[in-house]
Amino acid sequence: MSTLNHVSASTPVSEIVGHMNRDNYVIVDDLVPTSLMDAIEEEVAPYVADTPIGYNAILGRRTRRTGALIARSPSCRTLIQDPTILGVVEQFLSHASAFQLMLTQIISIEPGESAQGLHRDQVAWDFFPFPSDYHVQCNMLWALSDYTAEMGATRVVPGSHLPDALTAKEYTDADCLQAEMSRGSVLIYSGKIVHSGGENRSDKVRRAININYSVGWVRQEENQYLSVPLEIAKTLDDDLLKLMGYQEGAFSMGYIRDFEDPLRAVRGDAVAYGYDPDRVRAEASPEFTAFMANSE
Repeated sequence: MSTLNHVSASTPVSEIVGHMNRDNYVIVDDLVPTSLMDAIEEEVAPYVADTPIGYNAILGRRTRRTGALIARSPSCRTLIQDPTILGVVEQFLSHASAFQLMLTQIISIEPGESAQGLHRDQVAWDFFPFPSDYHVQCNMLWALSDYTAEMGATRVVPGSHLPDALTAKEYTDADCLQAEMSRGSVLIYSGKIVHSGGENRSDKVRRAININYSVGWVRQEENQYLSVPLEIAKTLDDDLLKLMGYQEGAFSMGYIRDFEDPLRAVRGDAVAYGYDPDRVRAEASPEFTAFMANSE
């Protein structure tokens, strides 16, 4: 029987990215300790309990989706900034000028939930037909609970990212493999791979922490500026704020007021006005460098 690709937590980032470039998914086993999962679970428990059940088939009629994890779970901030994950995202989305956090949510699939419809996550952008060689996102599903087939482990269709792949609707259950993994492990996948939540045939709740990243120039699925109140944002480090979107997502994309650094919205005059054109040029793509040269 075929199984999905697994690698160990000690696998170099470049090798993980190699799996992503080839297969558009990979499972990294035991990347974080279960103690971190314990802390997250404790912090979010009251919010999960208050989260309503989904109201349609794609959200799940026996599934709860709890967001705003930066504001609600300090331990989740550690997960979001995991160095291995950020290294993978940076390399996998290196064709863009910047990357950002797209969403944070805990997905709780309760007993009796049916399998979610197969889909590609990149349809979130109004079903825009991104080129087959352009990746707009890099996504994570962390096992917060046990993650077994019986509990509804995520279903993945290997090969469904390829240019000649079928539409999501044309795949069937027979095409799917389930991402069974231990608590603290993570399924990394692209926006092009067909997948879905599985049917929960057990008497336990299957919980995953869904943390997605996208290129910096698209709109985020979860509005981080409203999900994280300003008084909490002021307590966060600059790297996390930039990841949330307090940065320019590309040249002339996302500045505030008078062409100012978005961090000034949180830090005020502690952040210098404007931006450093020499740094921008040094980090820019050849296309941007050529554009600036022709504009001067």
